[in-house]
Amino acid sequence: MAYEPYATPEYYREAYGGSVISEDELEKALRQASRHIDSLTYNRIVGRGLSNLTAFQQDVIREVVCQQADFEYENADEINMLLSGYSLNGASVQFGSSWNVFTEKGVAMKRDVYALLAQTGLCCRLAR
Repeated sequence: MAYEPYATPEYYREAYGGSVISEDELEKALRQASRHIDSLTYNRIVGRGLSNLTAFQQDVIREVVCQQADFEYENADEINMLLSGYSLNGASVQFGSSWNVFTEKGVAMKRDVYALLAQTGLCCRLAR
């Protein structure tokens, strides 16, 4: 049984209203974003099954997957950079966590999107 992303291309286009990701790359982007959501939720969605979560949790997860897919697609070059920062002639550039980007377990995500995901209760390290 193949891994199914939490948001379908149809959901991305119709319910979410997405148009950033090209059609030929959409399935891959949604799958990768879903895998990243699994990392941030300690695989609780995989363990329980998306359909066994509350309607609220399912809606939030689908929304977050779409937002994360857009973010990763638009910022792929920056996210995949190997450098964490550099300095040249007094000017410095840092990559990683900033005021609006959250990084955890190798996943970069906008802080407001992570806050939305956290509303599901699946991101807490202490939760079961």
